[in-house]
Amino acid sequence: MKVVRFYAPEDVRIEDAPEPECGPDEVKLRVRNCSTCGTDVKILHNGHQNLSPPRVIGHEIAGEVVEVGANVPGWSVGDRAQVIAAVPCGECYECRKGWMAVCENQTSMGYQYDGGFAEYMVVPRQVLEVDGLNRIPENVGFDEASAAEPLACAINAQELLGIEEGDTVVVFGAGPIGCMHIRVARGVWKAGPVYLVDVNAERLKMSADAVQPDETIDASHVDVVERVRELTGGRGADVVITATAANVTQEQAIAMAARNGRISFFGGLPKNNPTITCDSNVVHYRQLHIHGANGSAPEHNKRALEYISTGQVPVKDLITVHLPLERAMEAFDIVAKGEAIKVTVEP
Repeated sequence: MKVVRFYAPEDVRIEDAPEPECGPDEVKLRVRNCSTCGTDVKILHNGHQNLSPPRVIGHEIAGEVVEVGANVPGWSVGDRAQVIAAVPCGECYECRKGWMAVCENQTSMGYQYDGGFAEYMVVPRQVLEVDGLNRIPENVGFDEASAAEPLACAINAQELLGIEEGDTVVVFGAGPIGCMHIRVARGVWKAGPVYLVDVNAERLKMSADAVQPDETIDASHVDVVERVRELTGGRGADVVITATAANVTQEQAIAMAARNGRISFFGGLPKNNPTITCDSNVVHYRQLHIHGANGSAPEHNKRALEYISTGQVPVKDLITVHLPLERAMEAFDIVAKGEAIKVTVEP
């Protein structure tokens, strides 16, 4: 079979490999879709401290069960399944508290375990132990199911924010996750006006055509904070989500937040430049709530599949490029250049 394997930064190869064998505590999948994200591009160029090479990468996975280990109940050949990406241990303090998204012992598909850029893969025991293999609803395609993992991350972040019906929401970042944030805010929480911000006019238009924000703001030409204040009658935004790895967006989020505003630092910053300037008095006097958001828990993946199935959060139209596994490197390039909303690989 063909796989996409990481050896070192700038050394990712599409190569032949034997099919993996399914152990008694595992499930083997024929991968039907493994979607791509910015993290895959970062791994390609920089590697990752938690990734042990050589490693088959890919963590947005959906496929069909082709073999079930002898000790695994509840699954049958032919079942359609989506795989979580972040794998909590289920036993640490955080997991016992129900905070599986911040498990201190978290492992990940495509990092410690071989991932989904392959024709076949094995779902490890650690995923099954935390109920991390999810049935795909009948009306959900494999490509849509592969998008459930990033959608789960958006759901995790927004559940922390307490978005209320009618709230004004600003989303920084016109990538696929920004689009998903807009759809979750509207479809799940019934948010009011939603404004989408980016510095790339072409990407802004492409995403705006799909998710129809109430207004787009090109931050390369407009003072974003002032524009949001104008749009809100001077009050500011109730909710601000920074779905981009840009320091300035976090500073702008604090400056534009309304009294009692909620802010999600969703996108992590570069490790060599992880700090921002924060006017602590603004946070203090406006009584702002600033939340980090890191990945998702297994339950968020289940909710993501449910929201896709019910139509509350459509994702089909956000998947704008489908490529075979042999063109995976092209998929990474498209993601890096922002030439599509969501790119999926179909082994």
